[in-house]
Amino acid sequence: MTALEAVSVYLPPVRIPIESLAGPLGLTAMQVKLFRRFHGLREVSRDPDVSATGLLMKAAAGLDALRGQEHRVRYVLYARTMPVVAPYPVNPLHEVCRALGLDHALAFTVTHQSCASGLLAIDMAGRLLAADAVLASDPGDGQDGQAEPLALILSGEKAFTREAQVFDDTTIFGEGASACLVSAFGARDRLLAYASSVRGEFDSATGENDARLQREYRPCLAEVMRRALGEAGLTLDDIRVVLPHNVNVVTWQRMCLLLKFPRDRVLLDNIPISGHVFCADVFANYKTACERGLLQPGDRYLAAAVGAGGGATFAAMVFEH
Repeated sequence: MTALEAVSVYLPPVRIPIESLAGPLGLTAMQVKLFRRFHGLREVSRDPDVSATGLLMKAAAGLDALRGQEHRVRYVLYARTMPVVAPYPVNPLHEVCRALGLDHALAFTVTHQSCASGLLAIDMAGRLLAADAVLASDPGDGQDGQAEPLALILSGEKAFTREAQVFDDTTIFGEGASACLVSAFGARDRLLAYASSVRGEFDSATGENDARLQREYRPCLAEVMRRALGEAGLTLDDIRVVLPHNVNVVTWQRMCLLLKFPRDRVLLDNIPISGHVFCADVFANYKTACERGLLQPGDRYLAAAVGAGGGATFAAMVFEH
């Protein structure tokens, strides 16, 4: 069963008040008030002196479980929101693989579901490792008596253009990165279910479709959350904590009303101080939940994400800690 073996997150210590971004982003005073007072965004994390490669390396540096186990990493997946994050021929993924001694691994990018690509990468990594184990005819032990193979999931991007810094009247993006080791047969943080819904009809940039997406956003996300729970044989009452995508506070306040779920069991602490950190949100929120003792062995938790761009993807995963 797909499991998270270890997670490391890097969030820059520099925090930029959203008022300081008004000029560069062309935000009006009313928009700034909307973000701060309504959406709950006070500041965002930024690291202006570090490249995309540097962000990923800082996250990987905190992944102690990787040291000495590089030979076990069979796949490296770079989950990201933006189709392009660096000018050709710069390739952050390959640069990180070389620096970490992972040249032997099959490395590729997962990006077509925007900010929901992180959850997709977890599912893909587990499926790839499980398929390899079946081919090896020795699930759980690897090939030829070797330790079980692993996959490394990286996420993290630079807020390098206006589009990568703000989603109009909805969220402001921060910078950061995560590194996560995944196994196919782990004993902790096991993936119980994954559900997603790809809504290609929202691909158009017309105002009519934008308004329709706003109307259907929460019902669509609620549907995949309930579907994931159903596949896991659970209900919301069984969930200890929800790890959200950090789009804004009010979205999750309204989601709680729709789902009839206690607000204090949705981890919203990182939204005001980091902003929406692309695909790294779920990993950052997982680390926060662990550090604050919100998850005990056997607790079930749910991660949710929405990716907008080229349509919309709604996704949810249920785990057992």
